[in-house]
Amino acid sequence: MTQQKKEGSDKLWGGRFAEGTAASVEAFTASIHYDSRLYKYDIAGSKAHAAMLADSGIIAVDELKLIVEGLSSIEKDIEEGNFEFRRELEDIHMNIEKALVDRIGPAGAKLHSARSRNDQIALDFKMYLRDQCDILADLLQSIRRAFVLLARKYLGQVMPGYTHLQRAQPVQIAHHMLAYYEMFGRDRERILDCRKRINLSPLGCAAMAGTGLPINREQVAEALGFDGVTANSMDTSGDRDYAIEFVSTCTMIQLHLSRLSEELVLWSSSEFNFVEISDKFCTGSSIMPQKKNPDIPELIRGKSGRVTGSLMSLITLVKGLPLTYNRDLQEDKEPVFDTVDTVTASVAIMAELLENLKFRTDNMVEATRTGFITATDLADYLVMKNVPFREAHGIVGGAVAYCLDKGCELYDLSIEEMKQFSEAIEEDVFAVLSVEGSVNSRVSTGGTGLSRVEEAVVNAEKQMGI
Repeated sequence: MTQQKKEGSDKLWGGRFAEGTAASVEAFTASIHYDSRLYKYDIAGSKAHAAMLADSGIIAVDELKLIVEGLSSIEKDIEEGNFEFRRELEDIHMNIEKALVDRIGPAGAKLHSARSRNDQIALDFKMYLRDQCDILADLLQSIRRAFVLLARKYLGQVMPGYTHLQRAQPVQIAHHMLAYYEMFGRDRERILDCRKRINLSPLGCAAMAGTGLPINREQVAEALGFDGVTANSMDTSGDRDYAIEFVSTCTMIQLHLSRLSEELVLWSSSEFNFVEISDKFCTGSSIMPQKKNPDIPELIRGKSGRVTGSLMSLITLVKGLPLTYNRDLQEDKEPVFDTVDTVTASVAIMAELLENLKFRTDNMVEATRTGFITATDLADYLVMKNVPFREAHGIVGGAVAYCLDKGCELYDLSIEEMKQFSEAIEEDVFAVLSVEGSVNSRVSTGGTGLSRVEEAVVNAEKQMGI
């Protein structure tokens, strides 16, 4: 009996459907408007998959040749802007596969053997994120290099260190810059560590249970530069841990950029006047002609909310999902893509801004002259005179209260005035109360003493190859 061809779905997956997809559904479910950026990974994965299918005897060698040539021609057309992405084909996988079948015929229809869009998108996504990890690692090195150069340039120059945004103790500008060097160093370690977990190939897990066809997952993994393959097909199908971890790491980077931006905004204000941000990285006011606004740090600070929101979006997305793949996971791409675009741009422009940053060292030194910034040094001095620290703390607090009433600083007091608080105080106290003496006394490991900071700068220069 001859089987009649029925009118139904024209989708590549539409065999069991009696009706075509509603236009509203096509518009609602399509992802091609954002996942088209994965095209080169989809094509590279398909070429490696096809080579494995041929080696495994699932397709013929001449079919492999047709597939590879067809995929290369599609990639060329995309890169030259001559490829039409069609919304009704939903995603990057179906757009490329349909074009391949149209170009080379039945051989193209064999490419999807032993794989599903579930493991295919995981492959594309992982390859994309792997590249983004490498890009970010390089960008983080550029911003760390900028901090090292600033540390070298301003080595020996002092500024107030703050706690609670109140002047606390004098530190070296170089020490402050190297604090950010360490901070972004941890970010780089995190992004490279994240890359290790990304770099396991999911291809071959198919929809969620693996495949009965005689494939070689390890061959594909090796061809695509993966360190190995994932261990469990069900876990692989529904796994987005790697995307969450990547965005979490990017969120940390953006938060560190935001903290730096906050300091630059404060320091560039008239109230602080500690730094001069180059005109190239500022804008003016449409109504107030005198204004020079630190827009780049402000925008970076603002974008931290955007990146944090993407992380919250991904966490919420997977919170209630059962194993294995669910269509909800289509919503993972846009937060990740937006995070990549935001964080890479923010790191790059901040590195450029820092290369043009100038410190107003005279103002920074002047700011260390007030606020009893060496009070802790006086307490430490008393400890060295065998006064218990808690008693020393109280003595110095009393001296500060006395100065507040008198309207002076600790170093303005005479030795007679100092001795009324403790007989342990002698003439040598004034060396302790100087800003330079305070800074250079802090030679504990990781401290702001000149000798320690010089060592840290040299070590950082070696690490950065400067």
